Amino acid sequence: MAERRAAHERLATGALARWARACATHPWRVVGGWIGIVVLLIVLVATVGGSLKDQFEIPGSDTQKATDLIEKEFASEQGGVLNLVFAAPPGQRLDTPERKAAIEKAIARLKSPEFKPTKDKAGIESVGDPFDKDTFSDDGRIAYAEAQFDRVIYSKDRAAVVAVEDEVRQTVEPAGVEAEFNGDAEFPPIEQGTQELLGLLAALVVLLVVFRTAVATTIPIALALTALLSAFLLLFILAGLTDINTITPLLVSMIGLGVGIDYSLFIVTRFRQFLHEGLSPLDAAAEAGASAGRAVLFAGVTVAISVSGLAFFGLDFITKLGIGSALGVLTTVLIANSLLLAVLRLLGHKVDRLKVPFLRRIDDAEAAREKTPIARWGRFVTAHARAVFVVTLLVVVALASTSLLVRLGAADQGTQPTAQTSRRAYDLLAEGFGAGFNGPIPIVVDVNDDPQAPDKIYERVQALPGVASVGEPQLNDEKTVAIVFVTPDSAPQDEATDKLVDRLRNDVIPAATAGGDSVAYVSGLTAAFKDIAQRIMDRLPLFLLYIVGVTFLVLAMAFRSIVISLTAAITTILSAFVGFGVLTLVVQEGHLLSLTGLDRTGPIETFVPPIAFAILFGLSMDYMVFLMSRIREEHVNGLRCREAVEHGIAAIGRVVVAAALIMGTVFAAFILTADRIPKEFGLLLAVAILTDALIVRMTLVPAFLTLLGEKAWYMPRWLDRILPDVTIEPPHDREAPPRLGTERPAEATSR
Repeated sequence: MAERRAAHERLATGALARWARACATHPWRVVGGWIGIVVLLIVLVATVGGSLKDQFEIPGSDTQKATDLIEKEFASEQGGVLNLVFAAPPGQRLDTPERKAAIEKAIARLKSPEFKPTKDKAGIESVGDPFDKDTFSDDGRIAYAEAQFDRVIYSKDRAAVVAVEDEVRQTVEPAGVEAEFNGDAEFPPIEQGTQELLGLLAALVVLLVVFRTAVATTIPIALALTALLSAFLLLFILAGLTDINTITPLLVSMIGLGVGIDYSLFIVTRFRQFLHEGLSPLDAAAEAGASAGRAVLFAGVTVAISVSGLAFFGLDFITKLGIGSALGVLTTVLIANSLLLAVLRLLGHKVDRLKVPFLRRIDDAEAAREKTPIARWGRFVTAHARAVFVVTLLVVVALASTSLLVRLGAADQGTQPTAQTSRRAYDLLAEGFGAGFNGPIPIVVDVNDDPQAPDKIYERVQALPGVASVGEPQLNDEKTVAIVFVTPDSAPQDEATDKLVDRLRNDVIPAATAGGDSVAYVSGLTAAFKDIAQRIMDRLPLFLLYIVGVTFLVLAMAFRSIVISLTAAITTILSAFVGFGVLTLVVQEGHLLSLTGLDRTGPIETFVPPIAFAILFGLSMDYMVFLMSRIREEHVNGLRCREAVEHGIAAIGRVVVAAALIMGTVFAAFILTADRIPKEFGLLLAVAILTDALIVRMTLVPAFLTLLGEKAWYMPRWLDRILPDVTIEPPHDREAPPRLGTERPAEATSR
């Protein structure tokens, strides 16, 4: 082994090192360039940007074929529907003179010109009769009416929906009538702001403890906010070109904040280490960019690979959720490797100003790092590697095994928080008309030359177990397409409803359409999520092969070791399954459910696992890249495997722990949102990230590397020849950068 050289004794070379030095040498040019880029993005949003809208398509599925037929043949019924749900106090009736008059007055108001549609404003085209025998409950306490809008309701039409709801409530509440609302027109925008603020506050506390100075603390937060702003501008420019779902901004802010703070934390820490070793601010910024910036670049590439794999599912809304998630990572990588280096160069030793009271200043010199608790933990792990590896592996596998309990499906509105009117309306409708009323199953029949097919399906469904009621076939004007509405006994999310959909598709419809040329498709919420789940399972092997295979090759190229790359892939999958398992135990099985703000269990939405796995595979790999980049750097510069592991943990372990706490807290803050899906993402990602960083990366992986010794760096010669020579550590010259001396300048030490 060659004699080990300290980090400050190695001068980085290569294209990235030249770029980093250029940014550090001309900082004001970089700052001005980014100001120009942000201004340009703002102009583009104002000129070509668009708004968000929810569009869900499942190409080739029964659900999509049914939807296409309905849109083509029942064009007059394509507007959004708002269910107006009325309820008298428990034990009382709605049809008393005073209450009936109030409800009828509200319905009449909605039919007035004030609520009619215009060219620029959504409006009501028709309102049903809540006192019809089909819309009035048997006990007389609950009734509903369908208000049909003239168009599909998007976020920009929200004001028109709220105006209808406010008018109805104000009219009926004085008579003692409760009014609640659901339907596809009732989807309040996902609230943002509170959870991001809580995440930033938590990050601020962690950064103050890590850096002990206010100036260094503000840099990662400022970079994250800048990257987040750029990501949102790019998102709304993209929305002007294609449909972007309304949940996408939530993922952008969730991932953008976490990644923005983590990546900049990594680079700022390395910059301060170089400063404390005696380099000038210019050299420290350039070397931090060449080393830590290189690891950030590789980490960003792994995230990009992971989320791009979502395209293999062939589901447009999942692909775009992945693209949106990647925007925060993309902007962070670009800003961290340019603007951040320029700012650090300008700050220089001022980065250590404004010391936090009551906390001892941290010395980032190498000798001091070896005495920290993190360094002692690293030495403990390597000294007891065999026992630590076995115990940790058993714990992680046990936690991951709980994911076997998962049931994918569609959690209905009955699992939403009771603070939402759609949940309260759901409960009232279920009480008044049965559990399955909230999730009717439409069977769409393309008659062709078999006009008896709809009636045959209707007759066969009537005798089917699990069916509460079935409506007579509704035909379009040309009598070429019919819809048969089936109301199950069970709620939309219940497993019994899943089985009913299977019986309709596999038994009832084939028997009813046999001998003719009619075609029937089962649709509805439950069927749609079953189709999504089937598409995901069909494409899952290809998805996993892509993200695991390509990431394996990238990491094998970066670390020149197939052992390291395989370890990274396998342990990341383990961390993801731990997250899935905990999510299943809480949201599906109900353990500690109240801590999430939910009060009713349900299945995990079918699209959550692939999106979360793609994000997790990229983000969890970040910690592997950060840790292993420092371990490999020590190894190639003179240390054997065990010593390289100990030095690597001492140098970067504190940053990995801090970064995981920050990202985990940012994700956990999204559990506070009102909507169920953000809660699922927040819980899953927080648990998986904390498990990955604190248990897997800081314990399991170091123990495993110690047990392997030099075998950890095994690389087949044929693969080494094939892969490009692009490693995680930058190439170095023997020449050291100019030193400022062993003591820091008076400016830095006097504050």
